[in-house]
Amino acid sequence: MEGLSTNIRKWNQTGVSGYVVLGSTGERVHLDEREYVDVIEAARRESPSSLPFIVGAGQQSTRGTIAEIKRAASAGADAVLVLTPHFYRAAITSEVLIRHYHEIAGASTLPVILYSMPALTGIKIDAETAARLSEHENIIGIKDSSAEIDGLQKTINLAGDDFAVLTGNGTVFYEGLRAGACGGILAVGCAAPALCLAIFTAVQSGEMERAARLQATLSPLAAAVTTRFGIGGLKAALEIRGYAGGFPRAPLQAPEQTAREEIRRYLEESDNALRNLSDPTDSNQGNL
Repeated sequence: MEGLSTNIRKWNQTGVSGYVVLGSTGERVHLDEREYVDVIEAARRESPSSLPFIVGAGQQSTRGTIAEIKRAASAGADAVLVLTPHFYRAAITSEVLIRHYHEIAGASTLPVILYSMPALTGIKIDAETAARLSEHENIIGIKDSSAEIDGLQKTINLAGDDFAVLTGNGTVFYEGLRAGACGGILAVGCAAPALCLAIFTAVQSGEMERAARLQATLSPLAAAVTTRFGIGGLKAALEIRGYAGGFPRAPLQAPEQTAREEIRRYLEESDNALRNLSDPTDSNQGNL
């Protein structure tokens, strides 16, 4: 756990707004229950109490998910990011999802954030379902990791104003923010926090052209460390950046050297873009 602890201490200096551990990039599905708790406790020790500390959860059964959330709460989570069940995909209708999340939210002592990750699960929480679930007092937001901006926009329009809609796809971070997302939970942000923060700051200040140009360098990097080279690609990017990376668990594999060099090139290009498009009022520019 020392690598994780060291990484968080470094990320604490970047200006990020909070932490999410044990999401899809955190390889939750490859960890046993003891490791699950160990990761939460190690990350919690290094995370400032002033920042939100969100933990991934989501077993295939409602009962299993509730039990997992109890473990996350005991280990120090502030909220949980709950992935959709998906193994019995044909049975997971909108009504089934609503009952599932209502039961979880009613039993949870922690606020619940919905997690829609259709690329991995084949299950999408559509805008109408998200809006209905937003009415539950203990369901506070959604992470939408699709790249469907129209669907994200519809969710924002239909859900209540106090329901946090976050994009989880770094390839469309700027587009998601422009559509009204309040922020992002991004795998690529682990390796390029300053670039992600610069895009967020630019959108907040209305500098849309600058945000779009920064996004043009973030998109290929985000694709490389997610869909193209997977978790191994992100770990390689972390190592290039001087963070602890390591190897993904089998059957996942580390990327080949050619892929690592491509990732390195994208990181260098993002550095150059950040320097060339620097905002003197942005205090995060030196953190890469």
